[in-house]
Amino acid sequence: MENNHIDQQFNEASKLSEEPTVFPGFEKVWGKIEEKLDKKEEKKRAIPIWLPYGIAASLVIGLGAFYFINKKEIVEPLQPVIVKNTTSRGPINKTDIAKIDSITKDNLQKEKKIVKPVEHLAINPDPIKYSVTVPPPLALPIPVPSDHVYQPVISEYYTEREINADKKATYISSGQRKDTNQVKSIEEVVVTAMGIKRKVESVTSSSTATINSVNNLPVYASLQGSAPGIKVSTSSRNKSTVNSINQGFLSNNSPILIRGAASISPANVPLYVINGVLTKADDFKNLDPNRIESMNVLKGGSATAIYGSKAANGVVVVTTKDLSRRERKRMKKLQEAINKQQQVSPVTQNDESYDAFVENPFELTRSQPLSTFSIDVDNASYSNVRRMINNGQAVDKNAVRIEEMVNYFKYEYPQPQNGDPFSINTEYSESPWNPKHKLLKIGLQGKNIPMDRLPASNFVFLIDVSGSMNEENKLPLLKSSFKVLLNQLRPKDKVGIVVYAGSAGMVLPPTSAGEKDKIIEALDHLQAGGSTAGGAGIELAYKLAQENFVKDGNNRVIIATDGDFNVGMSSTSDLQTLIEDKRKSGVFLTCLGFGMGNYKDNTLETLADKGNGNYAYIDNMQEANKFLGKEFAGSMYAIAKDVKIQIEFNPEYVKSYRLIGYENRKLKNEDFVNDKIDAGELGSGHTVTALYEVIPADVQSDFVPKESDLKYTQNTSSKEFGDELATIKFRYKKPDGDTSREISKIVKNDDSRISSVSPDFKFASSVAWFGLVLRNSELITKKELSDIEKLAKEGKNKDEEGYRSEFLRLIESYKTIQK
Repeated sequence: MENNHIDQQFNEASKLSEEPTVFPGFEKVWGKIEEKLDKKEEKKRAIPIWLPYGIAASLVIGLGAFYFINKKEIVEPLQPVIVKNTTSRGPINKTDIAKIDSITKDNLQKEKKIVKPVEHLAINPDPIKYSVTVPPPLALPIPVPSDHVYQPVISEYYTEREINADKKATYISSGQRKDTNQVKSIEEVVVTAMGIKRKVESVTSSSTATINSVNNLPVYASLQGSAPGIKVSTSSRNKSTVNSINQGFLSNNSPILIRGAASISPANVPLYVINGVLTKADDFKNLDPNRIESMNVLKGGSATAIYGSKAANGVVVVTTKDLSRRERKRMKKLQEAINKQQQVSPVTQNDESYDAFVENPFELTRSQPLSTFSIDVDNASYSNVRRMINNGQAVDKNAVRIEEMVNYFKYEYPQPQNGDPFSINTEYSESPWNPKHKLLKIGLQGKNIPMDRLPASNFVFLIDVSGSMNEENKLPLLKSSFKVLLNQLRPKDKVGIVVYAGSAGMVLPPTSAGEKDKIIEALDHLQAGGSTAGGAGIELAYKLAQENFVKDGNNRVIIATDGDFNVGMSSTSDLQTLIEDKRKSGVFLTCLGFGMGNYKDNTLETLADKGNGNYAYIDNMQEANKFLGKEFAGSMYAIAKDVKIQIEFNPEYVKSYRLIGYENRKLKNEDFVNDKIDAGELGSGHTVTALYEVIPADVQSDFVPKESDLKYTQNTSSKEFGDELATIKFRYKKPDGDTSREISKIVKNDDSRISSVSPDFKFASSVAWFGLVLRNSELITKKELSDIEKLAKEGKNKDEEGYRSEFLRLIESYKTIQK
């Protein structure tokens, strides 16, 4: 009993002096708490990175709704749970243990509620705790990787519509990872849509000026600037205007744009070949210029010979750098084909057109004593042949018209007397190419009229601005050439400008030559493009010239083109009919040819021959200065029209003869006295030279035609005409007259040798001789170029302008080509 009492007292004293003993179930409860905490740590450490951002985006709607439902609620940071050992003087019962378990359970549940969203969004296995404040309406908390520090981001804000249009979202935040026991709020969270951004621009179309259709004939419509297929407009920065004919098309400094309807036709585009492969135009346009090694443009025959008719508009051959073996092989084969084609016509393949003709044969004097032809003052053939030789080309024999080569040069003929418009000069001597034959030279010298006495001029420039003129030796040279002509004009002279491409239009009404700047401005603003409606242009130009006709003046249309008419009236016969009708108006015509490759010599020659006109080919500024500058009066002012020559040979001295050149100017014998028959014009100061090759009556020649025996016609010779070799008759009209006049001259049979003739005879003979060689004539026996050169040097004479020296250089150049 006593022992029990002592033990009881000892225990009570211990309770008063020591810390209270934990209740019997404490260890068990604490163990469970630690076990739960350890599991939570492991759970947090085991968070995998396998949930895509798409799941995070799916939480936007739910958490956003949660934010608005419980807007005032702010999630408190989780505090560490520490179990305190408090002193209790009384025993701990089962009720206390139940309260502790309940508190621990509630804390664990709160912890789960806080951590669970982070588990779904975790991108790093490290346990990170956040206190997140979400800005409305589209911000979400983003966990930051433990090893990165994010700097502030300047974000774009998009509308809800833009975000919904793209399902992808990128979340941008700034923050820094902290220790597990520390918490810091994220400074900013922004949701930004980073999908395809579509930008819509508003483009304001430029204003367009249009012309209402006019119910008039095409000519009147053209004059009013409303011709179909062409637009004449002046453009400025913010507006486009079309000026009327009364104002003219140069009322301001804006450029004139003239485009034909066909200039935008896809049919005009060339073929494109890149590294030997036919490609689309877009592939060529998108080709990097830095990759291009070389570029070659094929035209005309060379293009169609390789690629067929589809290459009618040319071929652009491009070679790039770093070719593969297959491409190099392909390009080598193509280059061989190109070289083969270029050997046919070096330097340039051409689609030029010339009328084929056969040189004049020898005629028997007894059966055909008369020879009749129209004079020709054209000189286009010489400058065109010069261009071919200088370019190293083979000369087309049909481009060689010997009379035009001879008439390119001026000769020392005396001025006319007794009021006649021209003087007649003859020489008779040996033929240089057929030694046994003779050569008769007939020369006309037009009367020189001083510039101050020339009548007022009404010029209409008819300029081809079609696409074929878009080359340096065409439209740009044409503009410079016309400026040379303008320098010769006086204030009383007028100039109008008509152009044609897909259609025709007037760009400058008749304007005084005193306003030179205005005329030059009109020329400078012309641009090439479109097809070629030459017939419509001729109609309009003649209409304008007639409306401004100067009585007793010089009325002339000056057409400048490459002759390639391809729209409307384009055939040679149709154009001939048109121009024959227009010449009745009293308006003369001058044709100026430009360019090469597609040059249509036959068209321009026909226009000049049938339209009371003359014709020159301008291949450089030297030629422009010669024809439009130095020879301006002779080229632009006619002193006699419809000039015809008829010669009758005396059979006593002439067995046979032939006219050198003038093949397309020959007339019927009865046409000589017919005033309705058109012939050539002679200009102020002009010289015209014709050559006849004669086989004397006592000479045996292989070129004499066989004579037929006639039953009813007796060819008897008569000696009553003495030493008359031939009689030459000339008929001509005044520029404004309709009735012809006749003058004549007798040629004596002179047995002079060529060594004693004038330098002009020698030089004219050498030029004709060179032309016969170029044509590969079968009617000459001597063809040595050195002999031609020697004769030309003997006839060079003073040569103050240097044209005869140039002829000598041309012979030297041709020698090189022939080797």
